[in-house]
Amino acid sequence: MGCRCRSATFRGILPNDVAAELIASSAALAGARPSGISPRIDRSMTLLLAAVGATVAALFELTVAPYLRVGDAIPHLVLVLGIIVTIAVGLEAGLVWAFVGGLALDVLAQRPLGSTAFALLLCMGGASILGHLFSRVRPLAPIIATFLLSLLYSMVMFVLLGALRSPLPVSDPLSVILPGVVYDTILAALIGPLFISIHDRRAQTERVDW
Repeated sequence: MGCRCRSATFRGILPNDVAAELIASSAALAGARPSGISPRIDRSMTLLLAAVGATVAALFELTVAPYLRVGDAIPHLVLVLGIIVTIAVGLEAGLVWAFVGGLALDVLAQRPLGSTAFALLLCMGGASILGHLFSRVRPLAPIIATFLLSLLYSMVMFVLLGALRSPLPVSDPLSVILPGVVYDTILAALIGPLFISIHDRRAQTERVDW
């Protein structure tokens, strides 16, 4: 009612086209958001959550994951969750996850500093590429990416630890690595599609609200 009265008042004083333009401008300003602030806050919050999540995942990998051992396979929680975050949220969040989570693993597990972070950064870059390649089957992308990148991660770590420490006495590293790759892939199949679906649905809802 107030809007109609305001419209009538404008039109009684100003020409119709000027009044209509002023009314449209007022409505736009009333519903507008501060576009320069909100995206920056969202981006900072996303990166902060990625750093915190990576640290928590590293702690779980070193404390809880050994109790989830199946045979010789132990899940690489930081790697699997990092791949899912990279595909769902974006490369920037994935790189933060890899750097913080990798350093946490290096410090807590007393590995050569930077070795795990380097391997994870390579894998998050690969996850971003694979996520774009399999964008049409986006919920399945983390499963495919985890299978390939878990193999890459384990091989890179095997080489780095062998070079920076004493060489590991393993004649067939692939037979040692494969059980962990399968475990990581199964874990990604359980978590990845659900996480992707929830994230995409939430993003779509926010776009509609905007």
